[in-house]
Amino acid sequence: MLDIKFIRENVDIVKMAATKKKITIDIDRLVTVDDSRREIMSRLEGKRAEQKKASDAIPTTSDPLLRQKLIAEMQILKADIQTDEESLKPVMEEWQKLMLQVPNIPDMTVPDGDSDADNEEVKVWGEKTVFPFEAKDHVDLMLKHNMVDFERGSKVHGFRGYYLLGDGARLSWAIWNYANDFFQQKGFIPVLPPTVVRKANLYGTGHLPNEADDVYRTQDEDYLIGTAEVSVMGYHADEILEKDQFPIKYLGFSPCYRREAGSHGKDTRGLIRVHEFYKLEQVILSEASHEESVRLHEELNRNTEEFIESLNIPYHTVVNCGGDLGQGQVKKYDIELWVPGEQTYREISSASYFHDFQTRRFNIRYRDEAGKVRYAHSLNCTAIPTPRILVSLVENFQQADGTIKIPPVLRPYFGKEQIG
Repeated sequence: MLDIKFIRENVDIVKMAATKKKITIDIDRLVTVDDSRREIMSRLEGKRAEQKKASDAIPTTSDPLLRQKLIAEMQILKADIQTDEESLKPVMEEWQKLMLQVPNIPDMTVPDGDSDADNEEVKVWGEKTVFPFEAKDHVDLMLKHNMVDFERGSKVHGFRGYYLLGDGARLSWAIWNYANDFFQQKGFIPVLPPTVVRKANLYGTGHLPNEADDVYRTQDEDYLIGTAEVSVMGYHADEILEKDQFPIKYLGFSPCYRREAGSHGKDTRGLIRVHEFYKLEQVILSEASHEESVRLHEELNRNTEEFIESLNIPYHTVVNCGGDLGQGQVKKYDIELWVPGEQTYREISSASYFHDFQTRRFNIRYRDEAGKVRYAHSLNCTAIPTPRILVSLVENFQQADGTIKIPPVLRPYFGKEQIG
């Protein structure tokens, strides 16, 4: 959420941000509504001051006629205040709705574009895997080795359901345990956060209201998280931290849930797009410095690149265009792994920074060196998701005889060198 003062002083910049992000919002209407809000609140403040003054005077007034006059004035003020409070309610409702739609300002280095098709490649690592034999995709490979069961998964869960079995489950555990060790060496504190959260947490991260169709909701109006970012960000809500605590680095690990409401007909085969999965997520809180956010953003993304490189899976990194940025993101990188079965790169990680967009919503602040209370900055980046990582891993490491080699760094966690 942007500061309304900033919005009013930078209307043209905010409009350009909305245009670049392909977000429709009437900023002029927001300013008009804010004018009404400010006018009513100023009027209320004045009347409440008068009411307090009269209230303080009544007990000390000895003249009965003057006391009666003050009481009458109090009753009129009370009625006027109630009228203004009722007038303020619809204004505040519209103001809050509009404020939640205002996008963050993208960094000047973010390219223009309408969708992920316009993202720009900034790095390529590794050679695309080429096989001297007829290669299989991850579905055929994992079914061959009894690593997955889609038929029974669909029977129990429904569309996009799956079971990971045997080496499929063992490989997931190996990745989780290796990732836990890898990212803790980067200074992250491991966290197992709640996966059922109050609605306010999804508004805090910016997943609501824009992604409402993609979020699972309970009968009690709580929500299932689609990323540990949501509940990890809520950890310090309404707190004032100290600057010397920064940067605070958390590695959240959780089940995650997505309805995939807008993906009808997309990736219906295999493990690319499923309703429930596990993910390790890097989350950072830092001081309110653009330079520090930029530095940490590069660091976060590089952490995941290094993790992928340690597995020896080819990938490329893209910088997201304006039309592929979320409402709150200032800048985002996607890391995409090479998938031989599709002859394309597929997203495995996103790294984003937000300035104080999220922390204003969560009311996460800190004291700087001068004792001034300021909103912190926030960043996040996927460490690794399962089962999606299995797609590239088993396809890139398949052998001519149908076996699947295990990357050397995973072997101590997996317990053997190959599957099959």
